Amino acid sequence: MTPKTLARTAGALSLLVLFGGIVGQALIADGMVVRGDAAQTATHIAAQPKLWALGLTFFMFEMAAQVAEVTLFYLLLRPVNRTAALLALTFGLVGATIKTAARGFYYAPLFVVGGADYLKVFSEGQLPALAYLFIRINNNIAGIALVFLGLSTFFKGYLIANSTFLPRFLGWIAMVSGLGWATYAYPALGSAIFYPLVLVAILGLLLTSGWLLMKGVDEERWREQNAKA
Repeated sequence: MTPKTLARTAGALSLLVLFGGIVGQALIADGMVVRGDAAQTATHIAAQPKLWALGLTFFMFEMAAQVAEVTLFYLLLRPVNRTAALLALTFGLVGATIKTAARGFYYAPLFVVGGADYLKVFSEGQLPALAYLFIRINNNIAGIALVFLGLSTFFKGYLIANSTFLPRFLGWIAMVSGLGWATYAYPALGSAIFYPLVLVAILGLLLTSGWLLMKGVDEERWREQNAKA
């Protein structure tokens, strides 16, 4: 890939990550989970098991795009600072791994509400609570992943801000967004400011992806910085 093609592919993958996350979480999972009501949540999942399972498909799509995205950004940004680029890659891959593992708990309620004979050891009231517990565990582990993904975004922003081939303001937005997600190291704080974090993150992602897709990078400056590195 040329630097410009590399940049445009990374920008497209960023949009795919956003698409997979929005469909899986906002449109499917959040539409079926009733906060604080285990019985109603279990009823929704039991009534539409294929839709709940489709949510996992979109989550896996999201994480596959995330792995590819952080890898391509590493290749694109390593001329700026190889150490920072490697940190961005490593934190991104660790975050994606943790978040992928969390989705096993997302899928687990399908087994709980499936009516299998081995579940008869649980009372009728216990099964919805167990399904809801798995969903909460999924959410909490995904929150842990956000810390690592936030650190990855911060280093990516640092690299963009210090590059000569991309606008500096895109880097500053990414650094603010990354530090915001890192607040999930204290989950109560991250949850309290979740919606402002989402707005900043989506704004930064759309601006960066839009720039990369429409303009790519300044290839001459990229090659100059790569030669110096």
